[in-house]
Amino acid sequence: MNAAKIIKKKKEGERVSDAELAALIRGYAAGEVPDYQMAAFAMAVIFRGMHLDETVTLTREMRDSGKVMQWPDLDKPIVDKHSCGGIGDKISLPLTPMLAACGMAVPMISGRGLGPTGGTLDKLESISGFRTDLSIEELQKQVRDIGCVITGTTHEIAPADRELYALRDITSTVTSVPLITASILSKKLAEGLEDLVLDVKWGSGTFMKTIAEAEELAESMVGVASRLGVKASALITDMNQPLGSVGNAIEVEESIDILKNEVDADTITLTIALGTELLLAAKMVDSSDQAVTMLADSIRSGAAYEKFEQMVAAQGGDLSAPRPISKLHVLKANRDGVIATVDAEALGWAVIDMGGGRKVLEDEINHAIGLEWLVKIGDTVERNQPLLHVYCTDSGYAKVKPDLMKAITLSDDPVEPPSLIVKRISG
Repeated sequence: MNAAKIIKKKKEGERVSDAELAALIRGYAAGEVPDYQMAAFAMAVIFRGMHLDETVTLTREMRDSGKVMQWPDLDKPIVDKHSCGGIGDKISLPLTPMLAACGMAVPMISGRGLGPTGGTLDKLESISGFRTDLSIEELQKQVRDIGCVITGTTHEIAPADRELYALRDITSTVTSVPLITASILSKKLAEGLEDLVLDVKWGSGTFMKTIAEAEELAESMVGVASRLGVKASALITDMNQPLGSVGNAIEVEESIDILKNEVDADTITLTIALGTELLLAAKMVDSSDQAVTMLADSIRSGAAYEKFEQMVAAQGGDLSAPRPISKLHVLKANRDGVIATVDAEALGWAVIDMGGGRKVLEDEINHAIGLEWLVKIGDTVERNQPLLHVYCTDSGYAKVKPDLMKAITLSDDPVEPPSLIVKRISG
């Protein structure tokens, strides 16, 4: 295998064959291709892109660089959901037990937060004792026993992706749709899935700032997953304002309220929409209406919350232990007006600045820090009306209050509220 020749072909915009690309990834995983050559390849992809066939091969080889789970004795649809990340995006917490309560198996491998969008594992670790380091054997046993799990990845899952992702991070080659596609799907498809739904967000509070960028990524991921034997669909969803509460413990509390049927908001609307995609894909229902009813019944009956309790207990968590929330501060409107725009990313950074997230992987997280978004774009507000509940120390609030005020723009004219779900993309 001549890595230099493969890199030269990609730099010149030529198609790299399946055999060449497979040899490159296998060589990198085996330590035979040095980092500097793989960095050159990633940079070439940034500038030249990849054909769908190349992205499929890259994803397959990264997936197959480690263990791919098998479920020969499981008589349930094996499904999962992936979100591209957003401010207050806690959908995995209520959706996973809801799907399990509907008779599906959900072996969810998730990640940590780095930057403003937060991470599912950090949220769950605000539950006392909750383990996110399950082995593959523990993960599979829990899925068979309970129907669902949310845990971190292991060294056995897509090791080539782990090495390449770290390299992309330090060489500024993260922003490539083919590389993002392969990174996400190599881990998800290693779960041995049959069906996958993707929540691809666009807007100020996520990575893809335009609908066109979100559509490009969604189409890439749906296309590659489908080519690799997994039925996939994607919803393009709005992230120009927070999805409810933001922060670790406070997002767990909102998720519990959803599962206890004590909240009716965008969070539950999107949760049910994503769940509907999977129930239809697995042919467990004949229509969207039946899917919505089944998911709603899982909440009303208490079955979904029971699954959540079982999952938490199986992973060492104690739901009865108090989850501390910091002191409440209230950010109020400084005049009458209409909520026009929100810099959702700035709100996410404010949580980090208060200690509720991490700028680098080694940062400690204060799970008690967070904020609650009380209004929506398009709402008419009066002077001194609460806009945000901010949970932090006095000094933390003083530090971020100017940034919070600056992140919310008021208008004198009516503003059309954004659509939560913009588009559906299927394979």
